[in-house]
Amino acid sequence: MWAFWLLVAGICFIIEIFTVGFFVFWFGIGALIALVVSLFIENLLVQAVFFVISSTLLLLFTKPLVNKFIKTDKTTLTNVYRIIDKEGIVVENIDSLNCTGKVKVKGELWSAIADTDIEMGSKIKVISVNGVKLKVEKISDPVNAN
Repeated sequence: MWAFWLLVAGICFIIEIFTVGFFVFWFGIGALIALVVSLFIENLLVQAVFFVISSTLLLLFTKPLVNKFIKTDKTTLTNVYRIIDKEGIVVENIDSLNCTGKVKVKGELWSAIADTDIEMGSKIKVISVNGVKLKVEKISDPVNAN
């Protein structure tokens, strides 16, 4: 029966290679434990019980531990959201009433909105992304802040 458990373990590890959840891995380890048990006990039911119990215990107790060591920051900003908190410059006056205006952030031209009017040439900071427009706020000029 050891060959059966070796096959199950191999299939689990192959499936794990093609998935990103780090879930099937524990069943592969459970199959290896069942393989060791099959060398001493020939009863398939006992082997299956060892497989199910060991896989479940490994899943419950070691997966949270492994997740601490694997950096999976689910708040990583991608694509357009990477420009949030970045600074830019107003290239066309931002009119808060009519929701018009343009800014340049990281070399890209964007339509922009703001809570207050912001004149061309002002420095801005991106607060959020609203559809295809950036919501921005004016950065006070440290030279004139005295």
